[in-house]
Amino acid sequence: MREAHAVILRDVTKRYSGHTAVAGLSLSIPRGSLYGLLGPNGAGKTTTIRMVLNILLPDEGTIEVLGRPAWDRTLASRIGYLPEERGLYRKMKVLDLLVFLAETRGVGRKEARGKAGEWLERLGLSEWSGRKVEQLSKGMQQKVQFISTVLHDPELLILDEPFAGLDPVNSQVLKDTVVELARGGTTVLFSTHIMEHAEKLCDSVCIIARGRKVVDGPLSEVKRAHGGKHVVLALEEWRDGLIDEALQDRSLVTRVDRYGQYAELELADGAAPQEVLERVLRAGAKVTRFEVSEPSLHKIFIDKVGEVAQ
Repeated sequence: MREAHAVILRDVTKRYSGHTAVAGLSLSIPRGSLYGLLGPNGAGKTTTIRMVLNILLPDEGTIEVLGRPAWDRTLASRIGYLPEERGLYRKMKVLDLLVFLAETRGVGRKEARGKAGEWLERLGLSEWSGRKVEQLSKGMQQKVQFISTVLHDPELLILDEPFAGLDPVNSQVLKDTVVELARGGTTVLFSTHIMEHAEKLCDSVCIIARGRKVVDGPLSEVKRAHGGKHVVLALEEWRDGLIDEALQDRSLVTRVDRYGQYAELELADGAAPQEVLERVLRAGAKVTRFEVSEPSLHKIFIDKVGEVAQ
């Protein structure tokens, strides 16, 4: 019987010279899911990934990957890994490099050339296949490294800050590709501290802070669990004095998180969204958006990571 989870961590701890990077972390990543490992810089995300990959050994706890202990050497050909620190052989030609890297993962040369050509076409790099890596832009090099990560059709794809440094167009291309792979059955684990990416992509998320888990579960359940009444309010012009005064009534609004011309409001118990809207309109605001919603992942992240930091 095929295991239900691609990765299972049980009470995993990792220390460095007295500093605890990961503390008693337990999580389960369902097969075929797109799972986000989230947290601020220094939270322990990369250390966790390196333990899953058996690059680092945990001081305590156990890790299973694709039904095997993480230290099982046969796992290497079943996993694709895009590290945060990018690195390619800059003097090699793009196609030659991709074929070489695929061969190290057990793909035959003829098959590797065919797959590499398909992926280069798919990501808009066909005309660069005969160029040296050093002649490519940073964004192009990142796409080449992504191709090298998926050429051997891994069952588990691990991406550490995969969209860092990409312009919006290439970032969207890579996001669409990752979603397509997940829909095809590949389990995707990616780490990021950018909540917008996680909210758009993930089925499930785990937020860690200072090496400890603070949130874990399907994204829809995480949002419900940290719910309450939330309103997204956008104004044509934010007239600070009157609008802020209208939102200071704690019998209506308990918290305001403002981002430029829009804000997320947390309503008080018993408060009706219509009351808030009427108060804002009476203050002279021109409302362009008023929506009762679940809390954003960004808000959950700020709230939960902030609790640990205090």
